[in-house]
Amino acid sequence: QVRLAESGGGTVQDGGSLRLSCAASGYGFSSTCMAWFRQAPGKEREGVAAIDSHGSTTYADSVKGRFTISKDNAKNALYLQMNSLKPEDTAMYYCAANSRCSTWRATWLWRSSFGYWGQGTQVTVSS
Repeated sequence: QVRLAESGGGTVQDGGSLRLSCAASGYGFSSTCMAWFRQAPGKEREGVAAIDSHGSTTYADSVKGRFTISKDNAKNALYLQMNSLKPEDTAMYYCAANSRCSTWRATWLWRSSFGYWGQGTQVTVSS
């Protein structure tokens, strides 16, 4: 059984930083496609960043240059370093996994590309 558990959320001021973590278990972590999504109240869940088994990454335009996704295969952990946070980054952040990333990179941030989800961790950025 695949299990994903996020941590690291909290409340920060505009311009601050947070590092989210996702602990994964129950599958071959090193070979999977992993991603971070977020969902603000009243909005659709959107892809933020994704990373494949080779370490290739993709980001939503809204977070490019501010967020960095990474993974530690030895620890079965996924991370999201978030810098220069803005109030519009306020959302519940979810870790997601799938057996592999599509060869079509554009799909890496599609919700439908992922079958396993964590429970989420709340990030609030105050102005």
